[in-house]
Amino acid sequence: MILLDKLTKGYSPKDEVLAGLTTALALVPEVVAFALLAHVSPLVGIGSAFIICLITSILGGRPGMISGAAGSVAVVIVSLVEQHGVEYLFAAVALMGLIQIGVGLLRLGKFIRLVPQSVVFGFVNGLAIIIFMAQLEQFKTEDASGATHWLTGASLWLMMGLVLLTMAIVYFLPKLTKAMPSSLVAILVVSALVIFGNLPTKSVGDIASISGGLPLPHLPAIPFTWDTLALVFPYSLIMALVGLTESLLTLTVVDELTDTRGRGNKDCVAQGLANVASGLTGGMGGCAMIGQTMVNIESRGRHRLSGIVAAGALALFVLVGSSLIERLPLAALVGVMFMVVIGTFEWASLRIIGRMPLTDVVVMALVTLITAISQNLALAVLMGVVISALAFAWENALRIRARKHLDEQGRKHYEIFGPLFFGSVVAFNEKFDPAGDPQEVIIDFRESRVTDLSAIEALNKLTERYAKLGKTLHLRHLSPDCRRLLTNAQALIDVNYWEDPTYKVVADTAE
Repeated sequence: MILLDKLTKGYSPKDEVLAGLTTALALVPEVVAFALLAHVSPLVGIGSAFIICLITSILGGRPGMISGAAGSVAVVIVSLVEQHGVEYLFAAVALMGLIQIGVGLLRLGKFIRLVPQSVVFGFVNGLAIIIFMAQLEQFKTEDASGATHWLTGASLWLMMGLVLLTMAIVYFLPKLTKAMPSSLVAILVVSALVIFGNLPTKSVGDIASISGGLPLPHLPAIPFTWDTLALVFPYSLIMALVGLTESLLTLTVVDELTDTRGRGNKDCVAQGLANVASGLTGGMGGCAMIGQTMVNIESRGRHRLSGIVAAGALALFVLVGSSLIERLPLAALVGVMFMVVIGTFEWASLRIIGRMPLTDVVVMALVTLITAISQNLALAVLMGVVISALAFAWENALRIRARKHLDEQGRKHYEIFGPLFFGSVVAFNEKFDPAGDPQEVIIDFRESRVTDLSAIEALNKLTERYAKLGKTLHLRHLSPDCRRLLTNAQALIDVNYWEDPTYKVVADTAE
């Protein structure tokens, strides 16, 4: 009872349980499809989702976020499974988890703050497109020869009608009552209509059977050698980066939706522990799933209990409810996911395109395209961050200025404004006139900062230019960290800087 109180403090247990059930129903077709994509058994996908969802819900840094066997990770492991078998996959997943634990313990999750909003918009929009495209597969069917074709005729119209009915219930029911999650009601209503009306439409069982047992401890049957480590490590590293990228960005999205703040490093460790457990129970790798997370949030699941219920429901589906779950019409689940797509896509990002800087528009479009086409989330986010950083560096490189004047002693002063770094070095050097300056020159950095080795080398070369003309260059008002940089670089450069006096109040020394 005490544990339940902690899990539901400030929240409605009924809402959490119903949200968890709804999320579990939305998880089943997704993880089965991802398992088939990775060339493993559907039960492996569901077992992995159970393990990962349970552990991250209990230990994760973002209550309400749903994790499971994700498609972004499944894409990475296809070649490993095809070439070496599933046992190597299990080892790679366990190693993936260890890498993620290391990232969390080293507190590297904080670097997600460096991701610009334009990249977040592109990431979310790209994932919305991926979720939408994944649902289109349910509008296809296989013929007797195994070839895949689009639905036609009455089958297509029935599927579309049921999808639209589901979407209508999800959209309009909250306007009438919020007693139950509209997604769950839509799934139940459409399922009852199909089952009791004996309507001929695709069901979960048409994808694969989910009957079986829960995952058990399983040590990968591979040789534990350096060659094996060299083989699986690249896959593990990519899976770890992709998983953490999607998880941390999903965490950021949920933070904005719920006006709360998750703990990124804690979630990195939880994701790692979940993947280690998944790998050692014969499972796939996973991470946060933004589609199912959105289903949970929109169903009013805000706390850990909803994720725990979702994991428990998955276990019950496999153990005792497989025959019923396999009868659920895919149209109902597709309709729910279409509404998730509409809710996930950042429509505001389209409305503000004309008012956004061109760089942000390009970055957002690029991240969206890379995410949607390659499904390599780590690459998409990395490209977006790099382009944003280069654009920022270029803009700041143009902002460096110098104000000049002569003092009473005939010394020339250059008052620098703006950061001195690799991007602004050329513009900085153009501000000076060594040949026309007097014998003594002072560069004042009160409104500037020396930030990197390129800046230090620029000061060194400028000092040499004045020295060759028999003139002296002094640096003034350097910040403590700037002086530290110059002191550390004394073996490479030769510059003069004035130590500014430190003033104290007389009363402080008297006491």
